[in-house]
Formats: sequence, C-alpha cells, structure tokens
Amino acid sequence: MRTAIAAAIATATATAIATASDTRQASTPHPYVGMWVTADGYIRHELLPNGRYDEARGKRRSAYQGRYWIKGDHIEYLDDTGFTADGDFRNGVLYHAGMVLYRESAPPATRR
Repeated sequence: MRTAIAAAIATATATAIATASDTRQASTPHPYVGMWVTADGYIRHELLPNGRYDEARGKRRSAYQGRYWIKGDHIEYLDDTGFTADGDFRNGVLYHAGMVLYRESAPPATRR
C-alpha cells in the first residue's frame, strides 16, 4: 500500500512539474535541448523542447522515452515506466547514468 501511495504521489508531482516545464520550454527552449550521443554513436538521447526525451540504442529507436527537468546544469529523468535517473552537464558534455554523451553537432575529434 505504501509503495502504491508513494508511486501515486511521485506521478502527481511529476505531472505538475512537467506541466509547468512544458509551458516554459514551449516558449523558450532550454540551451541543452537537442541530440546527445555517445562517442561510438550507439546511444542517441534526444532532449525535446516540450520536456520529453527519446533515447535510441543501436538500431532500436525509442528504446526509452519519458520526461526530463533541468535545473542549472543538473537533469532529472522520469521514464514512462516510472524509472528515474539523473545526470549533469559539464563543459558541454552530458554525464548520465554512467554514460558520457556529446552534442550531436560536436565534431568526432572532440569526443573522447
């Protein structure tokens, strides 16, 4: 019962935050919005302007989808199955769940 209540509260909170985030992001996209990829290109993580993300892995498109929130250089994720994760942007690089992702537009020579 406690787990169900906690899940319901988390969902309601995420929905309220997402609604506020969607309004802000629709009018002024965050500078981190866009495609982020691992150096080998296997993981492609697209941060959409509406506060949602779409992650591809290898040939599997939309392997994970959900919402994200950015505060400063920190990002929080809630995928559509209820899984949560976070990450940090440092010097133009996204560090997320043990992965290192670079802006898609970054030339391959800058990816380490």
